[in-house]
Amino acid sequence: MNVIDLSRFQFASTSIFHFFFVSLTVGLAFLIAVMETIAFVKKDRGGRYDKMTNFFGHLFLINFAVGVVTGIVQEFQFGMNWSEYSRFVGNIFGVPLALEVLMAFFLESTFIGLWWFGKDRLPAWVRLASIWLVAIGTQISAFWIILANAWMHHPVGYRIENGQALLTSFSAVVFNYKAWLFTFHVNGSAWTIAGFFVLAISAYHLLRRQNVDVFSRSLRIGLVFAAIGTVLSASSGHLAAQADVYDQPMKFAAMEAQWEDSESPAPWSAIALVNEQERRNDASLEIPYLGSVLAYNNIEGSYRGLNSLNEEFQQTYGPGNYIPPVLPVYWSFRLMVGIGMLLLLTAFLGLFLWWRRRDGLDETRWYLRALVWIVPLPWLANFFGWIVTEMGRQPFMVYGLLTVEQGVSANSVGEVLAGLIGLWVVYLGLIGLDIYLLSVTARAGIHHTPSAQIAAAPAPDYAADEGFRDPVHDPGQRT
Repeated sequence: MNVIDLSRFQFASTSIFHFFFVSLTVGLAFLIAVMETIAFVKKDRGGRYDKMTNFFGHLFLINFAVGVVTGIVQEFQFGMNWSEYSRFVGNIFGVPLALEVLMAFFLESTFIGLWWFGKDRLPAWVRLASIWLVAIGTQISAFWIILANAWMHHPVGYRIENGQALLTSFSAVVFNYKAWLFTFHVNGSAWTIAGFFVLAISAYHLLRRQNVDVFSRSLRIGLVFAAIGTVLSASSGHLAAQADVYDQPMKFAAMEAQWEDSESPAPWSAIALVNEQERRNDASLEIPYLGSVLAYNNIEGSYRGLNSLNEEFQQTYGPGNYIPPVLPVYWSFRLMVGIGMLLLLTAFLGLFLWWRRRDGLDETRWYLRALVWIVPLPWLANFFGWIVTEMGRQPFMVYGLLTVEQGVSANSVGEVLAGLIGLWVVYLGLIGLDIYLLSVTARAGIHHTPSAQIAAAPAPDYAADEGFRDPVHDPGQRT
């Protein structure tokens, strides 16, 4: 392992660790806002929808608090291990990062405190507005980060001056089509994770016949979110893969392990024994026409192979090997798609059972057990998706402009290794803490408060103040 490999592994590790929290936070914030809205419309203060919102809100708060810590470390890495990259792209990359803090982070932090710690003090409409501002803040935050990442895949609105990329068109960066494709895909995956998270917890308690009136309703809300999330993720991911045919053909060829230019119509490789050393497949099971359908929504069409693309890249960018790691990209893509289809079928099977059996969905124990067991799969699909996205553009950090080797800091192997070990220890501890707190809180249920409770501010003791009545709980009274 050299400095480049260790730096890449460290960044991949911290990114995956951080996204473990982010994906749930982004999806769950919106889902809880919907729960809060239902409770508000039904005037259900203290009722089952209010209990549901408080219960899942506590889980959201735990994940949010732990996830913030991992995000701070993420930005330090640009100076630690990727100083040359930071120097090259800082004038552009710094803009969305700064906007994410100014427009989203303070918004989330302020109103999540109002929503949770002031829930027994504030009017219901203020609490509803607060959680929606938190949900909107998470969307804004995700967009600016995704925008920065998308620019690395498809640089637009820039010029190169003195070895640095300088911003020339902010609107071109904001309306980069790659950013919007990534935004829809990431949000779809976040909704999928949040939906199946709520489904698993609801199914767990329904199997034990605990708080059935609350968890039967959260199960149905989770089903709707999971169904929407899987469809949005699959459709936007399909469009993003088709865009790769034109703007990142090497990545698309690696996803299909296509070493030579394909014929038209192009087949789709279902299973291949990839031989990266000899740059060929030792064996491949192919489905005719499907490759063209996936690439162009048409039974006609071909796409370039890795070997011919590498020759073209050498003429454009100079001597070198521009073929990404084919084996992990190829199999990660298939695992992501396979898990995604399983989740989509599971969500729509639940909707079908709901439609056919109405209240009988709560009694379909085999389906409820399946929901509990598959809860890790949405995270795995996300991780495989990021492997495809990031490893598929190797060896470039900024596609066509800066390679990984050019962007790394002048560190020693020992320095990077020490940082890597330290980050793994801290991050594993944080993930362990997050999973422990989420598990304890989720299993405790609504009426059994765990010892690790994050308590809201207590309501004032109005009875102690003679002549004063609560205008929120008793609107007809005044001081």
